[in-house]
Amino acid sequence: MSMKGKPISNQVALVTGGGTGIGRAFTEALAAAGARVVIASRREDVLRHTAEEVNLRLGAERVFPCVFDIRERRLIDALVGQVIERHGTVDILINNSGLAVPETADQITEDGWDKVLDTNLRGVMQLVRAVLPFMIANEFGDIVNISSQAGKHGYADVPSYCASKFGLLGFAEALRDHVRKADANIRVFNFCPGLVDVENSAADAQPKPGFIHVSNMARTLMYALSLDRDVVLEDLNLYAR
Repeated sequence: MSMKGKPISNQVALVTGGGTGIGRAFTEALAAAGARVVIASRREDVLRHTAEEVNLRLGAERVFPCVFDIRERRLIDALVGQVIERHGTVDILINNSGLAVPETADQITEDGWDKVLDTNLRGVMQLVRAVLPFMIANEFGDIVNISSQAGKHGYADVPSYCASKFGLLGFAEALRDHVRKADANIRVFNFCPGLVDVENSAADAQPKPGFIHVSNMARTLMYALSLDRDVVLEDLNLYAR
């Protein structure tokens, strides 16, 4: 079956955690390619600063800040509603928000566990659930999940983070199978980076030893999105040599 394409310059992206770090690198790359990018997180000042900087650099309004908390179901639904009302669609969803609470297995607290799982896994599920019907109706969409090497390997100091990232990959596999069986023109990509240097993010900056430059994440994203619609690209592992 022929799957319709759509130029990046005509697409709308929603990037959680898009104001800083990996999310900002994604935002800059997508906006530079002409996409409209909605960036969403809890920190309004960071979101506005990023949107203003990127828009000024591009000489066009392409980045739009929205405040929300991925742990609040009502705010997730409100965010998606706002994006659809203003932009008419969500073509690219990037599930980038995430956090870790350092606690060993014998010291895990209920609050720490819930905070990590609600942010890294439950929130992603709820956001995908809210966006997916629009993608199916529009017969087009890409869902990008930012997991981690901690979704492939266990680390003693962050068991809740590992559980959330392993779980994210499992959810993504089920999601990919769902859209395949529904014959939907929706792709699911999973990024599993190792250490990413989000502090030394200038184009000419050298990353810290053992880290990759954050621009590698953005370039990989744009490559993945450029592939033919019928190409399946599974877990993308990126880490320093």
